[in-house]
Amino acid sequence: MGDFEWALVSALNSFFEKDGIAAIAYRLKQSRFSGQFMDILVDSKIPEYYLAIECKSLDARKTKSLYFKQHFSFAAGGHQMTRETEFITRSGRQGILAVELRHGAGKARSAHLVSWGQIFQRYNAGETGITLQEIEINPPLERRGGSYQISRLDIVRITGYFDLAGEDDGLDEEPAAME
Repeated sequence: MGDFEWALVSALNSFFEKDGIAAIAYRLKQSRFSGQFMDILVDSKIPEYYLAIECKSLDARKTKSLYFKQHFSFAAGGHQMTRETEFITRSGRQGILAVELRHGAGKARSAHLVSWGQIFQRYNAGETGITLQEIEINPPLERRGGSYQISRLDIVRITGYFDLAGEDDGLDEEPAAME
């Protein structure tokens, strides 16, 4: 999955540079036995670009959904969704789930950005996951020469839809379905 994460970092930094936006995307060093906040962080004084991005790469031929138990970890005393939602809320970043769908040899991959708030609502409601069809409702990122391209519209359309810092954010408890 590391290739998708690096491709997304490259696409973000190319977009920022091309459009003259004061922002930088980077991957945190990953250690096998320590928790990681998110896959990609974006630092910027511009709120819409102050981001925390979790990346998932799925073989779309082998699964019909992104499952919370199968595709997210349970470590460091809690579920990845809970840990990362707490990080997003406490840091004030906009949360994004980036999902790359692989369709097999000779077929183009697609990447979709999904609002973290939408994913967390599903998780907190005890749902098992989100279907690939629901992920694909979000327009795919443009690809040119095998590289992903990101525009302001790609980011703006999925950030800010859900306020994770509400009075009852559900961060104190694991959902019943995950026990």
